[in-house]
Amino acid sequence: MDIAPAAVTETPAKSRWLGIGMPLLAGGAVAGGLALLHFRDPHSQGSYGVCPFYELTGYWCPGCGGLRGLHNLTEGRFLDAIHSNILLLPLVLGFAAWWGTWLVRGWRGGPMPPRLPQVLPRYALWVAIAFLTVFTVVRNTPWGSWLAPV
Repeated sequence: MDIAPAAVTETPAKSRWLGIGMPLLAGGAVAGGLALLHFRDPHSQGSYGVCPFYELTGYWCPGCGGLRGLHNLTEGRFLDAIHSNILLLPLVLGFAAWWGTWLVRGWRGGPMPPRLPQVLPRYALWVAIAFLTVFTVVRNTPWGSWLAPV
């Protein structure tokens, strides 16, 4: 009794350009936002509105100084960016690494890289929330004034 091999059904390979379309679109949106930040200086009072947390409480949130820091990064002033918000540089580098991974996986035809909640253990969210809370409290005290946005 002769058994014929089962027909192999292959899905057509996704075009590389289709695989990198979304990462390139997201990168273009980020580049557009950075261009806006570069040419419209957030150091001017009220140029991008106000921080709702600061307006309601009078305290700086963990993100206060982020727009000014990104503006400083687009001008190549890394120390000024760190002085605006010390968390900005690690976040930008982490986003760039994640976006680069997404781009390479798209080019190779692989899936999008996982989102942070899928990669990190559950307790890491609570550690991050605790860290941001401590960071917020310290930057609003006299001994943490060096963390305050410039």
